[in-house]
Amino acid sequence: MTVRIIADVLIAIGAIFALAGTIGILKMPDTYSRMQASTCIATLGMLGAMLGALLIAIFVKADAGAAVKVAVIALLILVTNPLGSHAIAKGAYKAGIRPEKKMEVDDLGRDLYE
Repeated sequence: MTVRIIADVLIAIGAIFALAGTIGILKMPDTYSRMQASTCIATLGMLGAMLGALLIAIFVKADAGAAVKVAVIALLILVTNPLGSHAIAKGAYKAGIRPEKKMEVDDLGRDLYE
């Protein structure tokens, strides 16, 4: 019973991060800020939901196969989502999309155009 409550709280935390990221997408001023908010949805929102699902699969259902599947999916999302977001941001920068606020130091521009 206690494990189920913890799993439900983790799933609720994931839903809260997903909601916060969705609001962030609507409120953020430029492409890069919105991209950070969407990465928050996929990474942190998924992480809470997956941890809750993992606890349910292990302790409530006692299904090792489901637990392994959930763990592999969570691991893949944790690895690929930040990498994909970085690649999209780099592509947007190369396409000429710049942040609204002037950057103090443009490290990406220095690395791309040297």
